Amino acid sequence: MTPDTAFILCRFVFDGAALFLWGSAVYLWLLVPRGLSSHIAAKLRRAHAVAVVLAVIATAALLPVRSAMLGNGWADGLDAETTIAVLTGTSIGTAWAWQAALSAVLLAVTWMPVRRKMAATAIISGLLLCGLALTGHAAMNDGGLGLLHRANDMVHVLAGGAWIGALAPVALVLSRLGDRTEGAEALMALIRFSRAGHVAVALVILSGLTNSLLITGGLPLDWSVPYQRLLSLKICLVAIMVLMAIFNRYELVPRIGRSPTADRALAAGTVAEMIVATGIIALVAWLGTLEPFPG
Repeated sequence: MTPDTAFILCRFVFDGAALFLWGSAVYLWLLVPRGLSSHIAAKLRRAHAVAVVLAVIATAALLPVRSAMLGNGWADGLDAETTIAVLTGTSIGTAWAWQAALSAVLLAVTWMPVRRKMAATAIISGLLLCGLALTGHAAMNDGGLGLLHRANDMVHVLAGGAWIGALAPVALVLSRLGDRTEGAEALMALIRFSRAGHVAVALVILSGLTNSLLITGGLPLDWSVPYQRLLSLKICLVAIMVLMAIFNRYELVPRIGRSPTADRALAAGTVAEMIVATGIIALVAWLGTLEPFPG
């Protein structure tokens, strides 16, 4: 496995874990009524624990992988002197140190009471996602434009994570709609997700277009460049997710309570969104290794 391939794998694992933790935790913390929130959080406890462990493992692997990419392959990646030089002498090393510290805190809060754990997980995973804007293409500009680019990228990952990370708990909330004791809370949680989802989707689209403008100077139309081909594919997948979300919200949600199959169809649509989102996360990890313009 080449260092670039290892980097893509690490980024895919870390990004997926952080997005899931941020979106699910902030949804359960702020938008789901407390009783139902505790119930759904208990069902997601194992998934949250696995995501935290994966984030920690991916973070630990990233420093030697980055050292290998900056040096002459795995020989440098596994060399302690080179790795320490990257850690102490580069912006990549500084960003990694913050990521490692936050990942350790994320691991520590796993044992907190449910309500506090959701709040702490949302805050820490949100900071981890913001840290992604400190390196990579978001850091390609200097001065005011650079600050704008980083801020826009933070909005993009937070809005995207709030959308796709919440899909798993939303699917579980859907299963409680017919429950006599939790049905009303489940409906309230879905209505709140729908309202917040409109804002998140709008921010994803606007910040995504701004990112494309800042990185490529416009739309990614030069398909002779691998980066622009993959970015175009990512845009298409996001468009598919938006259409699926619109169909779920305006076609399936109004049928709840009137059609016996509406709940199952909405759950299937939510799972389909998660599958498409996984493809988007993989593309983002791959894009991080490519140059936006011809070499």
